[in-house]
Amino acid sequence: MIQIFEAAKAAGRVLALLTDAKRNEVLLDLADVIENSMERILEANSRDLERMDRGNPLYDRLMLTPGRLAAIAADMRNVSRLPSPLGRILLERTLPNGLKLRRVSVPFGVIGMIYEARPNVTFDVFSLCFKSGNACVLKGGKDADCSNRAAVGLIHGVLRRHGICESSVSLLPATREATAGMLNAVGYIDLCIPRGGRKLIDFVRDTARVPVIETGAGVVNTYFDAAGDKDKGRRIICNAKTRRVSVCNALDCLIIDVSRLDDLAYLCMPLSESNVTIYADDRAYAALSGCYPEELLMHAGDDSYGTEFMDYKMAVRTVGGIDEAIAHVNRYGSGHSECIITEDRDSMDKFRMQADAACVYVNAPTSFTDGAQFGLGAEIGISTQKLGPRGPMGLEEITTYKWLIEGNGQVRDK
Repeated sequence: MIQIFEAAKAAGRVLALLTDAKRNEVLLDLADVIENSMERILEANSRDLERMDRGNPLYDRLMLTPGRLAAIAADMRNVSRLPSPLGRILLERTLPNGLKLRRVSVPFGVIGMIYEARPNVTFDVFSLCFKSGNACVLKGGKDADCSNRAAVGLIHGVLRRHGICESSVSLLPATREATAGMLNAVGYIDLCIPRGGRKLIDFVRDTARVPVIETGAGVVNTYFDAAGDKDKGRRIICNAKTRRVSVCNALDCLIIDVSRLDDLAYLCMPLSESNVTIYADDRAYAALSGCYPEELLMHAGDDSYGTEFMDYKMAVRTVGGIDEAIAHVNRYGSGHSECIITEDRDSMDKFRMQADAACVYVNAPTSFTDGAQFGLGAEIGISTQKLGPRGPMGLEEITTYKWLIEGNGQVRDK
């Protein structure tokens, strides 16, 4: 693996010298190749799917379809159309002694990515890293190994055709040893980004000797306020929960003001069409009993809150007002995305200011937390930490900067 890391480091230095036009040419070529090679990718993906139980919450994340591959290609084209994040002058000044200072955006160098059953990440990470002049070293999960290898094979073919070093993107073996190698690759990996469940992220954060940005785990809440519009709420809750249950922006817990319990059945009824199981506290259970399918209605337990279900399951918690709702969000949320449904301006402002999350929504579903939806082209992950980037990470978030100082013979006296 040291040889892989050394080659990636060397490739990163060369990538930083490519013109933006050349990077865009490669990305557009690769987008065409993805669309023209769907059968090859889907065949590899089918081998991965055969090894996974359909009931596994990761099955949907693992699955590629013609529609999803077309969306990946479209995102890659979107990335190619974005302005280059490199060479931007972030700050410029001249000191009293005549020294000219500029702070200019540059690539990190080599970005390491550890992810689970998400083969789309292979293409997304490459497109963003390549556009921003970074080499990338990928370590996917064993569940998606066939899909990832097929994807990297296509990328390498395009790079060869354009005379660019294949080590610009490397795929490590899907082993624990490879994970340990990346997390200890001091001097080679400039930044490591884990993308997966809480266990993976915690392990990487607690183990890595290289810099890490935490992403991914999403325990997402939506608060239906005393002043919430029930028709908006019904649409928002259903979309946030059922659009794709396996993704990190999916709704996990509906918090409802006690004064609106009479509307709870109306808000939740569309969920029954997708067979969503609801784990309700005692007051919410009473409000739903007889109105929501009995076989889908359960009493909430100690583990119902703070759980990322990644399934057709959702908790419901009754609160006595916005302060209690915010307290629930800040205790059980993961810092990913939170939402309030309300028509009251004071409640909107209070929730926006006090809900501790990277993305805070008013009257819109958390399903919009996505790099492509935010106009970033794609995303390398969604940062849930506060130091450095926060929320969906695109091109700007995977660049750093250097100070460029120009003098004319000045020397320092003190």
